[in-house]
Amino acid sequence: MKTQFYTATSLDGFLATEDDSLDWLFPLGELNNSSYPEFISEVGALAMGSATYEWIVRHAEQVAKETGSPWPYSQPAWVFSSRKLPTIDGADIHFANGDVHHIHREMRSAAKDKNIWIVGGGDLAGQFYDAGLLDEIIVQIGSATLGKGKPLFPRCVLSPTLQLVSVRQLGVGMAELRYEVHKGV
Repeated sequence: MKTQFYTATSLDGFLATEDDSLDWLFPLGELNNSSYPEFISEVGALAMGSATYEWIVRHAEQVAKETGSPWPYSQPAWVFSSRKLPTIDGADIHFANGDVHHIHREMRSAAKDKNIWIVGGGDLAGQFYDAGLLDEIIVQIGSATLGKGKPLFPRCVLSPTLQLVSVRQLGVGMAELRYEVHKGV
C-alpha cells in the first residue's frame, strides 16, 4: 500500500489558475490515454482538499457527462476542509480537518491493501509529506504555462528525498514523471 500524490501541472508548476480553473488541462490529452485507468484501479481511498471537491461540485454536470455520475469515484473519500461543504448524494464522502495522521489511519483501513490517492491540492499533499506519510509523487506535466496560480507542491524538498523512477511521454502534450519519496533522508 502506498500513499500517492497523482496530479497534473502546467510546465511552470501550477495545478490550477488562481480562481481554481482546470480549463487549461483538458485540451492536452484524453484521460483514457494516460496512466489514469491503471492508476485508479489500484486506489482504495482518496483524500482531497476543499478546492478540488468544490470544483467537482461546481462541474457536476460535466463530470456526470464524462463518467456517468456527478461523483466520479467508487472509493471512499476524505475531504479536508475547515468549512461546511455541500454533500453529493450517493457518494461515500467523509469531511475532515486537522492533523492528517489520524485520518490517514482511517483511510488505510478503508483502502485495505490498495493505495491512497491524494487527489488534489498541493498543500494537502504537502501536509502528508510533512507527516512522513507520502510515498510517491506522480505528476503529469502539460505543455502549457499559466504564469501564476495554485502551486504544484508548496514545500521545500531537496534531493535525494525525491528519486525519479520513471519518465513517460503521453501524446504530444503531456509527460509523466514518477518520484519515490525516500523517508528519513
